[in-house]
Amino acid sequence: MLYNERVELILQQVQLQAIVKINDLKDLLNVSVDTVRRDLKTMEQSGLIKCIRGGACLPDSLPSLSNFTGREVLNIKLKREAAKKALAYIKPNAIIALNSGTTNTILAQELIFKKDNITVITNNLAAINILIQNPAIKIVSIGGIIDSQEKSTYGTTCEQEFGQYFPDIAFLSINAINYKDGFTDFRISEIGIIKLLSQRSEKVIAIMDSSKIGKRSKQKVLNLDNVDLLLTDDNISPILKEKYKNKGLLIE
Repeated sequence: MLYNERVELILQQVQLQAIVKINDLKDLLNVSVDTVRRDLKTMEQSGLIKCIRGGACLPDSLPSLSNFTGREVLNIKLKREAAKKALAYIKPNAIIALNSGTTNTILAQELIFKKDNITVITNNLAAINILIQNPAIKIVSIGGIIDSQEKSTYGTTCEQEFGQYFPDIAFLSINAINYKDGFTDFRISEIGIIKLLSQRSEKVIAIMDSSKIGKRSKQKVLNLDNVDLLLTDDNISPILKEKYKNKGLLIE
């Protein structure tokens, strides 16, 4: 089992039980006690958990709910399933835009295997660090103020630079969606970027795992009909898809 997969399981257990024991995690993960201890120490350094004698507990605050590092390891398999669906929509020589967010970072991991020449315009520094591995991908790095927590740029300069382009597709990583409130997000500095890309792109595709569907975050970003397509994993019922379709949003 990979480190990210172990971290996801540990986080799930901590969220469910509040306190977890090293020996229980050893059995759950099928690894050694030393491996569990190393994982817990690394997670504590990232602010995801707090180490205690014989185990771990929730930290005093919960940065895992809003911190990039914490979100990066949550539902990683579901995020990858959704991200892989995006590849079918990217044609040779396409110009695409990616905003910041963990799901778009996973999309970048899938894009590096594409042999087609494409251009990626993004403020997502984590995605840029991945995409530079593929020389067939031209990267337009959007400037602005660096957000070290989100591994991205934001601000007036960022939005002005994004505003110079008309992408074929904008792939939007957004925090939550529900039938009543539309798309919402807690990243206040990212909201203007998401709105701008939705207005200037020929096609707008949101990508998120199914755990975010039916949820509401801090601020409204887009109406359901502002997005052409929502790509998610397969853990969503046909009935729910039809409900959103009637509101103007296709889900795949």
